[in-house]
Amino acid sequence: MFDQIILPNGLRVVGEKLTHVRSCTVGVWVKVGSRNESLAENGLSHFIEHMVFKGTASRSARGIAEEMDMVGGQLNAFTGKECTCYYAKVIDEDLRLAVDILADLALRPTFDEKELNKERGVILEEIAMVEDTPEDLVHEMLAAAQFDGSLSRPILGPGSSIRSYTRDDLLAYWRKHYVARNMVLSIAGNYDWDAFVALAKQYFDVFPNPDGEEAPAQEQGYIHERVFKKKDTEQLHLCLGFPGIGADTDDIYPLAVFNNAIGGGMSSRLFQRIREELGMAYSVYTYSSSYQNAGVFNVYAGTTPANGETVLREIQEQLRLFLKNPISEKEFASAKAQLRGGFVLGLESSSGRMQSIGRGMLLHGRMRTPEEALAKIDAVTPERVMEVARRILSAEPSAAFVGSNAEECIKLVEGTPAKGI
Repeated sequence: MFDQIILPNGLRVVGEKLTHVRSCTVGVWVKVGSRNESLAENGLSHFIEHMVFKGTASRSARGIAEEMDMVGGQLNAFTGKECTCYYAKVIDEDLRLAVDILADLALRPTFDEKELNKERGVILEEIAMVEDTPEDLVHEMLAAAQFDGSLSRPILGPGSSIRSYTRDDLLAYWRKHYVARNMVLSIAGNYDWDAFVALAKQYFDVFPNPDGEEAPAQEQGYIHERVFKKKDTEQLHLCLGFPGIGADTDDIYPLAVFNNAIGGGMSSRLFQRIREELGMAYSVYTYSSSYQNAGVFNVYAGTTPANGETVLREIQEQLRLFLKNPISEKEFASAKAQLRGGFVLGLESSSGRMQSIGRGMLLHGRMRTPEEALAKIDAVTPERVMEVARRILSAEPSAAFVGSNAEECIKLVEGTPAKGI
């Protein structure tokens, strides 16, 4: 059972009561991420997420950390493709402090010039870390090979942009997007709803731009490029990517079962063939990412350069065989049980429930009860799984390879001429 209200200023407040816990997890959700950025703004959503922790009108960076530590709470944030979230987990008696700090972070940051220049360096180091982590880098390269719009761009932004952004740039972007109609305040755990609404009205009363509007999601087009980066690494890192399924359709459930069966677990076909039978990879997996009106289904493997061609051929063969030899009764039951079990385990966490209802309200305008989600999972049939698998695997793949022989191996993927970066 959910609680929800829209405050007079337009802020949506949602909650889910969990009577078996003493904790509360509260989140401030902002409907802005790298997808909402123009090319000239790429990285600003993430930069702001960093900067709000560096001081507000009433708290220093150290003060923010000390207040949360004194109650044993957890305070963190993340930026995604379509949203930014600030969240705190505390015991129920410290809920007021959590709401106070979160409102301070989101609505009253100072963007101190000195702190901004220090944090600029931190983000540049974060970007450098991705460059030095081939498994992270290859996924960013794949996104750029899959989309022709803002979903192709990295959440962190390019180093050149991070070096150029000024305090005025951050302030303008923050005022534009951190508005009541573009935000959701969510809570899950042991709380009193009326008391929480009173806290929301008290602390989320004044926004930097009361007349702001919701940020639209930019339209995305699929492209099917092949990109590679020659890098002196111990492994060849390879990714194949296919157009997937948007988050606004029930096909995400058969997609999840397909993902589990082909590469989403230790019993999946790719894991069993490439790691267990051939011993040619430690890490091999598939995953799907679903956005508003867009999605991807991707495959990753890391292997020694000498085994690169063999592993790629095996991945291609296993994808072909899945369509030729449809999901078996045993595979279907296992993949579906894996999905169901993982979902139910997630219900035990106040953090997980806060994220589920907050994200659902922010991006889709509704919250799905656990019973509704389980019913959708139970309704999945082998036929729907194969229908989704055929739709995905019939498309021409995008590809991204990183390694010493990346150029040679990527030529084995049919498609447009490969480009080095």
